[in-house]
Amino acid sequence: MINRRHALGLLTAASILPNRSFANVSYQRSEFRDDLAKRFFDLGTTGTFVAYKVDDYLIIASDKVRSGEAKLPASTFKIPNSLIALETGVVEDPDKDVFKWDGVKRSIEAWNQDHTLRSAIAASAVPVYQEIARRIGVERMQKYVDLFEYGNRNIGGGIDQFWLTGELRIDPIQQIDFVDRLRRGVLPVAKRSQDLVRDILPVTTVGDASIRAKSGLLGAELGKPSLGWLVGWAEKGSAQTVFALNLDVREPRHVADRMKLAQQCLTDIGAI
Repeated sequence: MINRRHALGLLTAASILPNRSFANVSYQRSEFRDDLAKRFFDLGTTGTFVAYKVDDYLIIASDKVRSGEAKLPASTFKIPNSLIALETGVVEDPDKDVFKWDGVKRSIEAWNQDHTLRSAIAASAVPVYQEIARRIGVERMQKYVDLFEYGNRNIGGGIDQFWLTGELRIDPIQQIDFVDRLRRGVLPVAKRSQDLVRDILPVTTVGDASIRAKSGLLGAELGKPSLGWLVGWAEKGSAQTVFALNLDVREPRHVADRMKLAQQCLTDIGAI
């Protein structure tokens, strides 16, 4: 069993990570990096970056506090939502099943069209995933959120709102734990569902490395972004690094800064 004190050393958090997390290693090294925290400061914002370098059993964090603070997951919940959709049959084929646009004109133009699961996750189309959640329903959604041990597991606040404005909360360590299990294909759902979700996650190429990740933006559907997420993993050769980043959106440019910051931090730690 690995607790957060093992996982993040000086991060004095009391909660326990499940014993299947982080490849079941019995002990890990951990470190804090002030230079990573400075990346956020230099951009005029506050945030956190946490990474798990798989081959090195090494967890690196930019800070001791925010790296363990739970936030609404926003559209990073599209990862488990996609898994649940495939597992329950709400979506059979991520490239063929079509969700028709409801005709409501929204401020994000990419949402104003029909979508498959693959295109919806790429466009981070909130209305599509709200419809998916409604089709899944409260009972099945709660079942899988519990099975995934996802964040605080609280889906209160509405079946199509709980990850946007409701009661669900997840911290960066829990994000890494969940994403790492998806990366390894050990979540308690079918192999096919996990393979498909890994395949549809947006990919960014950086030199000879790639970053497979999902963004999240609180308030995006209202045109008032306040908090940005980016969670996923980087691959360079055979080396893989799972990461989670969040930041306060104080200026419009901070929305795009999520990927920029992630690439800088991943470069700083030698992951890409």
